Amino acid sequence: MTKAIGIDLGTTYSVAAVIEDGLAKVIKNAEGENLTPSVFAVTDMGHKLVGSAAKSQAAANTENTVMSIKRYMGSDYRVSLNGRAYSPQEISAFILRKIKSDVENYFGEEIEKAVITVPAYFNDGQRQATREAGIMAGFDVMRIINEPTAASLAYGLDREEIQTILVWDLGGGTFDVSILELGDGLFHVKAVNGNTRLGGDDWDERVVDYLTEKLLNEHGFDIKSDKTALQHLKEVGEKAKRELSYKRAAKIPLNFIKTNGNGFKNLNVSIDRKTFEDITADLSEKLLGPTRQALSDAGLSAKSIDRVVLVGGSTRMPSIRHLAEKTFHKKPYIEVNPDEVVAIGAAVQAGVLMGEINDVVLVDVTPLSLGIETQGGLFSRIIPRNSIIPTSAGQIFTNAEDNQTVMDFQVLQGEREMAVDNISLGQFQLTDIPPLPGGKAQVEVTFEIDVNGIVKVSAQELYTGVQTVIRIDASHLLSDEQVKEAMKEAEAFAEEDKKRREDVEISIRADSMIRAAELFIEERREKISASCLRQIESAILKLKEALAEGESERVKNRTEETRKLLDKM
Repeated sequence: MTKAIGIDLGTTYSVAAVIEDGLAKVIKNAEGENLTPSVFAVTDMGHKLVGSAAKSQAAANTENTVMSIKRYMGSDYRVSLNGRAYSPQEISAFILRKIKSDVENYFGEEIEKAVITVPAYFNDGQRQATREAGIMAGFDVMRIINEPTAASLAYGLDREEIQTILVWDLGGGTFDVSILELGDGLFHVKAVNGNTRLGGDDWDERVVDYLTEKLLNEHGFDIKSDKTALQHLKEVGEKAKRELSYKRAAKIPLNFIKTNGNGFKNLNVSIDRKTFEDITADLSEKLLGPTRQALSDAGLSAKSIDRVVLVGGSTRMPSIRHLAEKTFHKKPYIEVNPDEVVAIGAAVQAGVLMGEINDVVLVDVTPLSLGIETQGGLFSRIIPRNSIIPTSAGQIFTNAEDNQTVMDFQVLQGEREMAVDNISLGQFQLTDIPPLPGGKAQVEVTFEIDVNGIVKVSAQELYTGVQTVIRIDASHLLSDEQVKEAMKEAEAFAEEDKKRREDVEISIRADSMIRAAELFIEERREKISASCLRQIESAILKLKEALAEGESERVKNRTEETRKLLDKM
């Protein structure tokens, strides 16, 4: 039987999982890792890199490398790489295409079906864009489900007691809070809330800002003037953040920083956990507003929650765990792997849809209210937030003016009272309305939300039966022709990879060698001489530069040189 996989398409890392012998398991990528960096790059020679290889060469190729694209899903943002503009959907499709290829190589068969997760607080446009990315990558997207809901599927599948859980999902770029009742195979989402622009990237940025200022004050060096050095600082800053989850302080070496002349210098800075928590305290506090709102929407108090589940790599930070314990007066549940649990849950949902898992019922909700703009610029709600999906609801409206034969509808999503303060999903028009006095026409507007949380809106004049139906066609979405073109390019990329298999394998080996060399330095920094250290760091830098250029023979030679150097050491 054809397999279906679950995919956590993350801001910083993406993960795939599948059901095998009734159990969900994470699938390793071509590099042998569970997590695939959500990074895409184009080399000087026009070759496309995805995942670890793209991330490894980022410092040497900052202009043509893109990270954290998920933050722009559902927007009209475009990023220019090597002279070509890419939409967030297209870049996400390349990431998904790599996942698809790696899974197919693992199983030795074609994989077409997938369940893809999104933040619970993603609006309709962001969900549509995610679905488009999946289609461009060659998937039959069976379902789009909320990340915290997926996490709860992984967490509570075999539990029999009915309980109320609250999921904090703090990933690289987004934060969600979901409240669910689960047990006996039932997963009922009671309320969701969140912030789609808050995640681990923000904590990383604070570290970079702190270190940038420290370098300027202590060494008189403005690292922002050197894009390569700044990218390297971002990489080691992220690593320092992770280290501070289990260490009291982190040392941050910055090597081969360009000076004003043609030389280089090595700099060393550090940050301790208290400083880190002080400079990010306001970010942690931002988790509480959405949490209070979700509790209010569910009609619950913090004491009503039986268990708090932490999901997403950023919840490893001690400050987040302490905040959860302080807020809910109980230690959070941290027995699940926060990086992998969402993909595991997506695989469970895929298993349910494929008939591999029985006796599981998932009841999800819509994160934001839906409605239209009415007279006076007011927002008229037709489907309130946290309504169980799939669902539909209608409301009758009338003409504001005498003999009005056309009515314009602005479709909105949000919670503000004024239309202008909410998210516009699109506009449509109903024509051929009978010319009647103001207030006499009867037009029923109906919203339908499918199981993926995607919206369709219709309007019908009840006297004549004239009707118009739209699929939300907001400006940020791509046309069908653009989607087809992107699919062709993604397929061409896959074909190119097959033809360039040796080149791709060379890139993978280079990436592995970079990581091995960096690990060598980390483990032996205090034991090897400064001269040896400089040789290894220089080799790493040259290998990264070769990767960015995309010349396979040079990458191969630099990889071999680095290997020989490590063997010698």
